[in-house]
Amino acid sequence: MNKDLTVGKPSTVLWQFCLPMFGSIVFQQLYNIADSLVAGKFVGESALAAVGNSYEITLIFIAFAFGCNIGCSVVVSRFFGARQYRDMKTAVTTSLIGCAVLVALLMAAGLAGCDALLALINTPAEIMADSALYLDIYVLGLPFMFFYNVATGIFSALGDSKTPFLFLAASSVSNIFMDILFVTAFDMGVAGVAWATFLCQGASCVLALWAVARRMRSIPTEGRPVLFSWRMLGKIAVIAVPSILQQSSVSVGNIIIQSVINGFGTGVMAGYSASVKLNNLVITSFTTLANGISNYTSQNLGAAKPERVRQGYAAGVKLVWLICIPLAGAYFFAGRQLLYLFMSEPSAAALDTGILFLRIVAPFYFVVSVKLVSDGVLRGCANMVQFMVSTFADLILRVVLSVALSSTALGSTGIWLSWPIGWAVGTGLSLLFCLRAVGAVRRADPDLSRNFMDEIC
Repeated sequence: MNKDLTVGKPSTVLWQFCLPMFGSIVFQQLYNIADSLVAGKFVGESALAAVGNSYEITLIFIAFAFGCNIGCSVVVSRFFGARQYRDMKTAVTTSLIGCAVLVALLMAAGLAGCDALLALINTPAEIMADSALYLDIYVLGLPFMFFYNVATGIFSALGDSKTPFLFLAASSVSNIFMDILFVTAFDMGVAGVAWATFLCQGASCVLALWAVARRMRSIPTEGRPVLFSWRMLGKIAVIAVPSILQQSSVSVGNIIIQSVINGFGTGVMAGYSASVKLNNLVITSFTTLANGISNYTSQNLGAAKPERVRQGYAAGVKLVWLICIPLAGAYFFAGRQLLYLFMSEPSAAALDTGILFLRIVAPFYFVVSVKLVSDGVLRGCANMVQFMVSTFADLILRVVLSVALSSTALGSTGIWLSWPIGWAVGTGLSLLFCLRAVGAVRRADPDLSRNFMDEIC
């Protein structure tokens, strides 16, 4: 059901909108967690290392999907907030057509170049075949991932965070059972894990697109919407391209870090693979909540209600901090038990690595969450340059410190220490930029915020 985020108490509206999004991302992460869990439990530590090793490369594709999601979502939500439904529908169809072209190019590049990337990150010979197989099947499923992400962005722009949650919950639970079935009953190994994800993502994608089509038909418009518009694609690209560049750069940075980790052996790789999946569950959850704040910000700017942006930002910080408390506590004090979900008989190196990583990063979730909420407001205001500056500062610092500190007596521990340092610097910059953006929006003439998308494009 469509929801207007421009009316009602900002904190209540934002919480009701964002909590289903948090549930959705938990289930979204179950795809990757389930893959690692089943590979580690039923195939072995090498399979877990192979899936984790491949995951760093899949993040490049996820970065593009995320950019399509947020670009479509911010533009659609601006038109929805302004009640410009004809333009809104043009933004939806233009996003889907642009996504189809992009995903075709990425599939061609992925099938041709993933093996070279695996070699580039120093993938050990014993897991090379499984890593390559997992990636090839993953690339074949890219259309499902991309179109599902765009559909989710459309629902979020309309203020509906419950519909994608229901689709994703069903497909994620199904994925767990299919993972186990393909690996244990059919003895398909890593390929079974990949095909299970392929099939379940396909089902959720088809259902989501069907629901989007129905939702668009239910919204009346004056005149027939244009199917594709280069001008509209430009509006979407203003938001999407910086997001893609930012996320892709993060992925490249993670690949560099992964190549450093690979030099410490399979045990450290497996421990990092398990613990970073838990870490990514938190970070991706906060990022998704920040996307909701982007939609909230964009809708209110479209409705010429900039004064609600500051209230929404404060509510968003409170929301992520409440989520931080149980997650940070569980990771810090119960990391060992959580890691055993991924590894039935872990080596000492794998277990020690995972526990140490979680204990180093967990307390700093309270810091990075502020950065991600601030980034959400910056994207909603289309302040993409500031958004990218803060993110690149965090990324570059983490990569440089990972390489430098790992070559000292700290060893792999130096890599884990780079996370909180980078997060702290990036958060300081994002917070500064966000406070400036909120102040500028509050001082702006309402007519300027209403026509904001026309001005920046």
